[in-house]
Formats: sequence, structure tokens, C-alpha cells
Amino acid sequence: MEAALKAETRKSDTKSERKGLRAKGNIPAVVYGKKVSNTPIAINEKELTAILRTNPHAIIDMVMPDGSKQPVMINEIQRDPILRTILHVDFHQINMDEPVSTTVRLDFIGDAVGVQMGGILQIQHHEIEIRCLPKQIPNAIEVDVSGLEVGSSILVSDLKVGSSIEIKSMANDVLVTVLAPQKEEAAPDTAEEAEQKAEAKAEADANHPQETV
Repeated sequence: MEAALKAETRKSDTKSERKGLRAKGNIPAVVYGKKVSNTPIAINEKELTAILRTNPHAIIDMVMPDGSKQPVMINEIQRDPILRTILHVDFHQINMDEPVSTTVRLDFIGDAVGVQMGGILQIQHHEIEIRCLPKQIPNAIEVDVSGLEVGSSILVSDLKVGSSIEIKSMANDVLVTVLAPQKEEAAPDTAEEAEQKAEAKAEADANHPQETV
């Protein structure tokens, strides 16, 4: 297991109880799955934050209120729309011998040839969707961009993963590309430069008057 959490019993699911839990540094949550009925729980906010910071898609070894241990994954996180604080978490109990769908981070490595030529590296996706057995979920998938020239891209279909991992993201999705360098626009004339140009034009017009028919 990559992470661990201890679940505490929740006696009710009222607004006042949820508020009281958060005041004590706990987060209201629920865990459910084939081997676990829908069970309201509370978890430590600091421990959860640490997992979200390092690997939000980790398999979590959860100690249930009855003392049993269950492998779970985070299915959904509800946050305050303004403060972005965590309000509630849904945990899904999984079976280690059954494939699961999850999201994996992409690690972009190398220095693109196109960037050395003045191009701009633009990352389109930082994660992809995969499906595999829980124990085979990688912490991240490396994407080597060193061969990218200006105008070239790496697609989902270009990724190299083991046969045990099924990529669920669209094969033709662009993960990263190198854009051509943008041309710098000429800076506008200063007031002094504009005045000098106007005087030069007036002098040229005076020396070469237009012919009239």
C-alpha cells in the first residue's frame, strides 16, 4: 500500500456534526464498495492533505472503525467553491485482484530540440486515464520530449507503457507540442521619434512638390 488512513465512526450526518468535525481537524467522509456497505466515517484532515499532495490517486490502506483494513481509492472530493477547503470525501473500496480505472500523472523529461531552436514547449495534458490492476498503477508515466522539433507533438498513442496497463484517454489527444517562436512586434514610435519622422517627411515633400495637371 502507498498510503494509510484511519477512519473514525460518525454517529450522524447532520450539518452541525459535520461542522464540529471540521472544527476538530477532521473531514466527514463515506466509504463504500462490494465488501463495505455505505459507511459514514471521519478522517484526519492533515493525513488526507499529505496524501493529496504526494499522490492523490494512491491506493489507501484504510483502517475501518471496526478494526478491519480495506484497500480504498478516492472517488470524489467536495470542496468549498470559494475557500477550496475540503468539505467531504467519497472513498471507494476496491478489490486488489480486479482492474480499476484511475488517473496517472505525466512526468515530462528531457530538453526539446525545438526549444533549443527558439520554440515554445506547450503541455496540453498533465494526466491521463488508465485501467489496470491496483498493484500495477504507476506513480507517474514519463514522457521524453527531447526529440521534439518545432511544430512536432507527442500524442497519447505515442506513450510507451507495459502490456498490463490499458490507456483509456483518446489515442489522438495531444499531450505536448513545440510551438514556433512568435515574431516580436515592432515597438511603437516614441513622441520624439514620431515628430522627427513627420519633420523629415515634410522636408521631403517641400523639396519634391507633386506635379499638377
